[in-house]
Amino acid sequence: MERYLKATVADDLAEKMVFLGGPRQVGKTTLALSLLDGGDESHPAYLNWDDVNARRMLLQGALPSDQELVVFDEIHKFRGWRNLIKGFYDKHKSGRRFLITGSARLDHYRRGGDSLQGRYHYHRLHPLSLHEVNPASTSTDFDHLLHFGGFPEPFLRGSDKHWKRWQRERLSRVIYEDLVNLEHVKQVSQMDLLASVLPDRVGSPLSVNNLREELSVSFETADRWIGILENLYYCFRIQPYGVPTLRAARKERKLYMWDWSLCRDKAARFENLVASNLLKYCHWREDTEGDRMNLCFLRDSQGRELDFVVLRDGKPEFAVECKSGDRKLSRNIAYFAERVPIPLIYQVHLQQKDVEFSQYRARILPITRLAAILGV
Repeated sequence: MERYLKATVADDLAEKMVFLGGPRQVGKTTLALSLLDGGDESHPAYLNWDDVNARRMLLQGALPSDQELVVFDEIHKFRGWRNLIKGFYDKHKSGRRFLITGSARLDHYRRGGDSLQGRYHYHRLHPLSLHEVNPASTSTDFDHLLHFGGFPEPFLRGSDKHWKRWQRERLSRVIYEDLVNLEHVKQVSQMDLLASVLPDRVGSPLSVNNLREELSVSFETADRWIGILENLYYCFRIQPYGVPTLRAARKERKLYMWDWSLCRDKAARFENLVASNLLKYCHWREDTEGDRMNLCFLRDSQGRELDFVVLRDGKPEFAVECKSGDRKLSRNIAYFAERVPIPLIYQVHLQQKDVEFSQYRARILPITRLAAILGV
């Protein structure tokens, strides 16, 4: 399966370095190796920082000979990685191309050194989405994606037993390898506990105070730990959208997982899948088109809410409300349509109903059709 970013990454490599970030096991290495003439991990141009020989070569300032494209994997674990990469790029940019991948936010873990500003394009690789799996997707495709998540290995295997083992091993590597390598956190077992309880908080405003009490730590510590898990692409939070003409709630953010299959409640899992697809759309627009995108939610002081609002350059592009069935139009859509200048409001569901309500700039449609509209 060819990933949606492959052609864009290949084009950008002709101009600058490319940083490719994303969750652990989302397919970054597979995408990178596919650009090395279909090579595998033994390809001489693939240099993984966890490999002793590759690490020794890089620290000596050497590169594999006769390789136009060189892939650096997980090199952000090295404290001086930005200076090292800058040196390679400045010396060899006329004859080499460089692709840097990592399972953490490469724009966050800078760890000293000179700035690489202007020398790279940054792309974020997301899990599989409905449109990426099959542009003419069916309800069967959706059910499979909802159940097993969008990470390629468990999705393609389609086995509950394999999914459970994969989940346990992945979480262990995120907490006990990535976290320990990149952050100064002494209470690793508490971070493990935090990671295990977050999927039950999906879809509702996240109370850091409640988490603080459950973990027996300060508010600042709990909030910082969530931020660390965000930087490791384990979860993400979205802000409330404030409207001057509306008494909108502006306090707590909503939390979602990069792997929605962790959500035990099916309604929360569906909402998380939609959130992930919308974030993927926003990141794709930012990373490929340069638009300034934001994913928010809208909630007023009376508790009325729209699940998601997508902003482009600070203005609403469209909103999305999630419903499990193809019921009548949500009253919240009718309420906000009269008060907030949102051009389009989609109410997505798991059935087949597709109708428009022009007076509210709204449309009830299946999730498969929203996936086609997003196109990523």
